[in-house]
Amino acid sequence: MDWIVDHIYWIMLISGVLTATMIFAAIAPHAALRATFGETLEGPLVEVVVRNWGALIALVGALLIYGAYDEASRPLILVFAGATKLIFIALVVAQGGRYLRRQAGIAVIADLIMVVLFASYLVAIRG
Repeated sequence: MDWIVDHIYWIMLISGVLTATMIFAAIAPHAALRATFGETLEGPLVEVVVRNWGALIALVGALLIYGAYDEASRPLILVFAGATKLIFIALVVAQGGRYLRRQAGIAVIADLIMVVLFASYLVAIRG
């Protein structure tokens, strides 16, 4: 567990940068949906909902980057980021294998690794 505590700066920084790449959905919502899920939605609401989704995920990435530098904020940021990632994982897995063979499947694996690392750090600092 000492390894996690010693390397949380890099874990949060790398996780934050990877998470922030979803700004792509705020910039190009249809392309992001196709790349992530292999399909897209139609209608003007896509522009609002998917752009907002991408911006919120990018903000979680920015928080992780901030937390890498601000030790006092790390626990709250890690709990928040971990919770959002767990929700995404649950929603994708609930669809069965439909999206797991797409980039969403890669995101699920990456997010699961991040959640385990975040939880390990939180356990280590409490003990």
